Amino acid sequence: MVLLLKCLKRSKGLITKIVFLSAFSFLFFLTSAHASEFKTRKIKLGPKTLVVEIAETPAQHERGLMFRESLGPDEGMLFIFKNEETRFFWMKNTLIDLSIGYFDKNGTLVDIQEMKSGKGIPEPQLASYPSAKPAKYALEMNKGWFDKNRIKIGSRLKFP
Repeated sequence: MVLLLKCLKRSKGLITKIVFLSAFSFLFFLTSAHASEFKTRKIKLGPKTLVVEIAETPAQHERGLMFRESLGPDEGMLFIFKNEETRFFWMKNTLIDLSIGYFDKNGTLVDIQEMKSGKGIPEPQLASYPSAKPAKYALEMNKGWFDKNRIKIGSRLKFP
């Protein structure tokens, strides 16, 4: 963006300025849309306090962690659904490996799975990760997070 601003200052023609302003606006939109798309919230899982982005609308569910290059050590995304049923996740446009925990309507962990990045995999070949039991919540974290933090089936999700 700094490069765009420098080029804008040097440009003389109106058309050039419009092109540079359009590019700048588009880049600003992309960065701000991602940042404001999800609310963040602190939750507790076992002894850990996490900062998670909340995905609660169908559009947010679909977007998820697509195009992310990293997550902080105790950061993730909590998907909240209106009802409890078998959930299916896949890794379309997801650049990092993730762990997913599925939770029932009471916030009890019922399943944990390791999901491989969808980077470079054609859409028809992407794996699907169904929950072993009906779930109302799904929590995506960095790969291996549940094991590393000794979070087991039966752990409870709490919203302080």
